[in-house]
Amino acid sequence: MPSETAPAGAPLATRAVVLAAPEQLELRRLELTPPGPDDVVVEIDWSGISTGTERLLWSGRMPPFPGLGYPLVPGYESVGRITAAPPGATAADGSALAVGQRVFVPGARCYGEVHGLFGGAAARVVVAAGRVTPVDDAMGEGAVLLALAGTAYHALAAPGARPPELIVGHGVLGRLLARIATALAQPDAAPTVWDKNPARATGAAGYQVVAPDDDPRRDYQSIYDVSGDPAVLDTLVARLGFGGEIVLAGFYAAPLSFTFPPAFMREMRLRVAAEWKQPDLAAVLELIRAGRLGLDGLITHRRPAENAAEAYRTAFGDPDCLKMILDWSACHD
Repeated sequence: MPSETAPAGAPLATRAVVLAAPEQLELRRLELTPPGPDDVVVEIDWSGISTGTERLLWSGRMPPFPGLGYPLVPGYESVGRITAAPPGATAADGSALAVGQRVFVPGARCYGEVHGLFGGAAARVVVAAGRVTPVDDAMGEGAVLLALAGTAYHALAAPGARPPELIVGHGVLGRLLARIATALAQPDAAPTVWDKNPARATGAAGYQVVAPDDDPRRDYQSIYDVSGDPAVLDTLVARLGFGGEIVLAGFYAAPLSFTFPPAFMREMRLRVAAEWKQPDLAAVLELIRAGRLGLDGLITHRRPAENAAEAYRTAFGDPDCLKMILDWSACHD
């Protein structure tokens, strides 16, 4: 496949999801920053909608965050093909890049005065070669889940981390965390997962999903919370055994607090797990290639990118929507 370039003197452009202001979303044509000597151009096939951080951007409730400002292009879960690459371009994993290669793109900042936070929801992006990761064609649209899978693995792989005995939340991140924990666990050591929504009790593979009120256990040594609920800590502290640890692996828009005496009596430990790093992504890809981690059943909704406004409303408002993806195939020009 030949490298694609714009006609002489014509700038590269794209169609992108733009949040002009909170709850004001549109599909807009934007000029792209010209590629530099270390950049690749990627035509995006699919991008995912995050019901955590992107919901906060959409609603205007995102806490102060580096680069935050409107208008902005959201999205950090994109997959596409390289259409232009400089000689010797090297991916995040150190491998050589070539035109025609499918890659995972964790976002881009290539829209001039429009903020790229996180900048992946577009038909075409210009991005540093060192930020993209090659993925197998066989993964297809499932590759948009790599950011969440990497984030789940990152929480588990911290130095000295205990495997989760309890996971709170059975959304996509909770399911990935449970699947990875089960894949890495000793036999009969799969975690328990809580979710209050009965519709989300399905889809467990090798672990059990229960409502919190149906779980009598109060001696958990490791609880991983991916609910995003800032009021959950007192409930979790009450379920800890002595010396137990709570891991905050979600994202929280409001301050968190807890009642001190119960935590004091248990000598509770609290850990915050941030976003994935490149070694986490590499480990997840290895689990997938080895057949130990599946991504099936996690993408439940799909929309053409032209229907982005409706797709975002559904992603944030429909409790049956685990993961919504946008299909950019009709937006390539």
